[in-house]
Amino acid sequence: MIESKYLKENIENIQRLMSIQALKHFETRNLGKLLRLSKIRQYEDGEQIIQEGDMDPWLYFLLSGKIRITKAGEDIGSINRKGEIFGEMRIVDDQSRSASVYAVGETVCLAVDTSAGNRLTSSEEKDERLDFLLLLYRIFAEYMTARLRLTNEELVRAKRDAKTPPSTETLAKSKPPAHKRHIETF
Repeated sequence: MIESKYLKENIENIQRLMSIQALKHFETRNLGKLLRLSKIRQYEDGEQIIQEGDMDPWLYFLLSGKIRITKAGEDIGSINRKGEIFGEMRIVDDQSRSASVYAVGETVCLAVDTSAGNRLTSSEEKDERLDFLLLLYRIFAEYMTARLRLTNEELVRAKRDAKTPPSTETLAKSKPPAHKRHIETF
């Protein structure tokens, strides 16, 4: 992984953030806060971004490339749209990472250090932290709602597929050869 230093709050970086769909409608002051807690990370093909079971504080926005998501070694999804968020569940529920994430090809992400907000101490900083948390939770809510809708659609398709009886062609392919059936009946 190649990692930048924390990003600077400047108009050029804010404009880049505004090109991300999830951040398009946020005020520039909130985007500035997000920038100060963010780094750019570049990953090579197959490189691990998130380890299932870890407790790291990073939240990610996909800037380019593609990621593959696995749970218990099984592929469960992929993301390839610029601006998609991942790693948010750990931040929302404060539990360990529920899945691992790997780069597919060269992949670039905006990594946001969500623990940095915990270090703010003055009352003004606490207000800023609350603003920052509200920003993050709004983003989370939008993405989790979209993903839940997709999961619901997949569940309905899977239930319909489970109810549909197999065709005679499928059954014929699944029958063992005649000599094996004969031996098995003795």
